Amino acid sequence: MERYIDSTEQLVTEIFVRDIRVSVEFYQRLGFEILRDDGDFVELTWEGHHLYLDEPGGLGPVPDSPQANVRVMAPDVDRYWELAHEMGARVVRPIADQYYGLRDFTIADPDGFGVRFGTNLPVRERDQA
Repeated sequence: MERYIDSTEQLVTEIFVRDIRVSVEFYQRLGFEILRDDGDFVELTWEGHHLYLDEPGGLGPVPDSPQANVRVMAPDVDRYWELAHEMGARVVRPIADQYYGLRDFTIADPDGFGVRFGTNLPVRERDQA
């Protein structure tokens, strides 16, 4: 099958937010960059992959736990774990080596959406996780 669009744009997560400026600041502090800012709609990027923030208005309360998350792969997940603590982000799942071959953790953004950072474990550690 012929590729319709570049893979970095094929599956894009769009998050509905209550205060787009608060959300943009949160994601920028984590390392996302702004591609486009239309006021109530912002396109962010992480290594060429897109994440959209949309402020539609009328959203209900922030959920107690995320209904979904976006996974961000990074070479040093522990650095992002420290950054998340510095930012005072709400921890959903603490950092740990996982049986599926990642060292990862999940935090919630200001609207309760999960952001999971992960690093591949070396092969020998994967067998022990």
